[in-house]
Amino acid sequence: MQRDRQREMSEQHPDAGDYVRLFERYGNDLGSAYREPDDGRYALLFEQMIRLLIQPSAFNLSLPEAFLNTAHRYHDGNTATQKHMSDPSNRHFMLCDVHDLVMLKGGLALKRRKAQA
Repeated sequence: MQRDRQREMSEQHPDAGDYVRLFERYGNDLGSAYREPDDGRYALLFEQMIRLLIQPSAFNLSLPEAFLNTAHRYHDGNTATQKHMSDPSNRHFMLCDVHDLVMLKGGLALKRRKAQA
């Protein structure tokens, strides 16, 4: 029961662990996703990442404001932002940048602890 409550809180207030779990579903090397072909593999991941980025949390506030602004504008249907992000290379580039930042801001430490357990 306690674990379920912690998970609920985390979904409402994303932390590094939420991003790590999301990215792990797509493999270990998202840092190079920007070089991947446009085959739709990362479209859902991008949408899920946007949903995490727009949630209020201390972790999200530690990320660059440009990512948060882009996520909010995209989610709110801003025409220019949606047009820009309709290009897979732009989505992939943002995914890579957010992935790398998450890893630097605690994601790598979480993965190491998980591997040692």
